[in-house]
Amino acid sequence: MTPLKLTVIGCGYLGAVHAAAMAHLGHHVLGIDTRPEQVEALSQGRAPFYEPGLPELLVTGARQGDLRFTSTPTPAELAEADVHFIAVGTPQSATGGEADLSQLWSVVDMLHDALPEGGRSLVVGKSTVPVGTAQQVAERLAGRALVLWNPEFLREGFAVADTLHPDRIVYGVPADPADAQEAQAVLDAVYQDLLEEGIPRIVTDYPTAELVKTAANSFLATKISFINAMAHLCDTAGADVTVLADAIGHDPRIGRRFLQAGVGFGGGCLPKDIRALQASADLHGAVHLADLLGRVDSINREQRDRIVELARTHVGGDLSGRAITILGAAFKPLSDDVRDSPALDVASRLADLGAEVTVCDPQALPVVARSHPHLTLEDDPRAALKGAELVLLLTEWDQFVALDPAEAPRASPSASSLTDATPWTRWPGARPGGPMREWDAESGSSRLRSCPDPWGGAQWIRAQWRRDLTAAHSYRHHSHPCHVGHRAGGRHRAGHVRGDRVGAGALQRVGRCHQPARAQP
Repeated sequence: MTPLKLTVIGCGYLGAVHAAAMAHLGHHVLGIDTRPEQVEALSQGRAPFYEPGLPELLVTGARQGDLRFTSTPTPAELAEADVHFIAVGTPQSATGGEADLSQLWSVVDMLHDALPEGGRSLVVGKSTVPVGTAQQVAERLAGRALVLWNPEFLREGFAVADTLHPDRIVYGVPADPADAQEAQAVLDAVYQDLLEEGIPRIVTDYPTAELVKTAANSFLATKISFINAMAHLCDTAGADVTVLADAIGHDPRIGRRFLQAGVGFGGGCLPKDIRALQASADLHGAVHLADLLGRVDSINREQRDRIVELARTHVGGDLSGRAITILGAAFKPLSDDVRDSPALDVASRLADLGAEVTVCDPQALPVVARSHPHLTLEDDPRAALKGAELVLLLTEWDQFVALDPAEAPRASPSASSLTDATPWTRWPGARPGGPMREWDAESGSSRLRSCPDPWGGAQWIRAQWRRDLTAAHSYRHHSHPCHVGHRAGGRHRAGHVRGDRVGAGALQRVGRCHQPARAQP
């Protein structure tokens, strides 16, 4: 492969990963960003955000001399580059759902002024833009560069792998056949190693390439909102949304991914992309699509309302002064991104209602400290659980999923419930007559022993979610050695918060404690 000279303009999340990955492929890459602090961090091999594998690529690229960053590119550096990748942000506009393209047009103006007339360098758009933008960029740079649109499909936490081993590469090429062939040949040279792996390359026109990214994200968002809407129905009908999702996910036409009922989606892509596509649909008269996307968005927002209401109900209606722990702040695991984070939104709402909220997250707390100083932060999950009356697991980090729920409430004797974003089947638990985990206060550890009776360990049994549940409640008031909240003949509150990824509701009732029937796992 012959190395090419590339620039990557805009070194935020997308651009930094792309620049490092292109250097890894052997090209000479100049990353450009207007923020000096961003440039300094990247130049020193420090990723300004959490992304597994990125720091290693930054260090290697700099050491080999293939990767540099600057905030002040010279006209010569811009003119000499074979390919310019535009990777600036296109956030939602402050005035509506449409994308804010101000950063994009600043870059286009810079390239227009720097590139010589008659030049044939390639300008490749990576940013997510409304349909029609690529043609406008091509017209602005006519006579100075060819324009091709190449949308990205990165997942935070897997961005390096997604860049170096994507599941497809999309080219949006000019309408002129000769220009299209020339532009395609140059980008083929950039991605030569990837194409030789057999990664599919889809060559299409500008509008289709522009729509691919927002269409893909909107479809995924629709699946998530659909299963969350089904979770609401399951709650009222007495069905189990976890089993339902598994059953329909076996259908190859549907698939299992993105069918976990939960607190809903967030981050910097799905929310803004569905709103941007909705705005484009409105503009082009696609009324039914606009209506559909609007409902997908509203279902997602309402899911957060449900979690707040669930928390309020679970503590008896008044959140004032109640100690609540939120496990998770980032909008998803393997990321420190808190943009439109459902977990952080719920935490803030609970704090606004008077709750004393502690947030725990392995990566996002420095960001949260700057944006939400009113929240108490704790990086140790066990410390975060101490004194909590209600615990909500809202971001599925492995270290949270690995917490043993048989131990967690014992570490926090006052905890009344655990709401989790993870299927109960992934948590250790006990079955009547089988092994259970017993907490030893003296040693501060747990040990396995045989469960002596049907109630042993029953507070963590993954029961089928039925409104007529009797024995398989999750009792969490620690006054009984075998199960929580049980006192023969006394009154008790049974609150079993569903383990099918938060948001599917909870069953909570007060009744006379009875001799339990055999719990069903």
